[in-house]
Amino acid sequence: MNLRPGGKQAHMRNGWYIRDNTKVVQTMIFPSNHPDFPNQPKGMRQVLIERGLWNTKLRIECKTCPENATACCAKRILELQPDFMSQRSLVQEVIEELGHLCIILPKFHCELNFIEYFWGAVKRYLRDHCDYTFPTLQANMPIALEAVNKLLIRKWHNRMMRWMDAYRDGLNAKDAQLRVQAFSSKKYTSHRRVSERVAAVFD
Repeated sequence: MNLRPGGKQAHMRNGWYIRDNTKVVQTMIFPSNHPDFPNQPKGMRQVLIERGLWNTKLRIECKTCPENATACCAKRILELQPDFMSQRSLVQEVIEELGHLCIILPKFHCELNFIEYFWGAVKRYLRDHCDYTFPTLQANMPIALEAVNKLLIRKWHNRMMRWMDAYRDGLNAKDAQLRVQAFSSKKYTSHRRVSERVAAVFD
């Protein structure tokens, strides 16, 4: 959204806010009979004015919003509004409207996205059954998707959960990898004994 009305900005769906314990629906587009901006987006300032949150000293956004700030700029105020916070992405809405579950995974962390292991296995199958023609690729794709064993997928999921536990405990990437490797190693001589390597991780 721009700070001012009109211009090149998205035509957003209606929002809402709470006033006097009542949910008020707010249109994000001026009506067709508006004298200056018919059928044009209202912009941040007008939206905040209607919600009673506008301050003449507000700028559109901070270069870096202060930690725990709630009213440092127009963008921060709006993104903390309940209707903006609950808004799902278009991709998520389309997926869920089709009856599927949309799981948002962390960006830039392949170890936390076990679907990357799945795609790696699919691509490996396609490479092993490749004659470098597009028709063969088309024919092999559904076979490759079905070729990945469900038990293997569950193992990838378990591995991802170990990475998550390590990060939650405050470990950096190197130490987290050591812990995950310790879990995956099979150097046990007894089912009642924990290896020295695994025990050292928790010391």
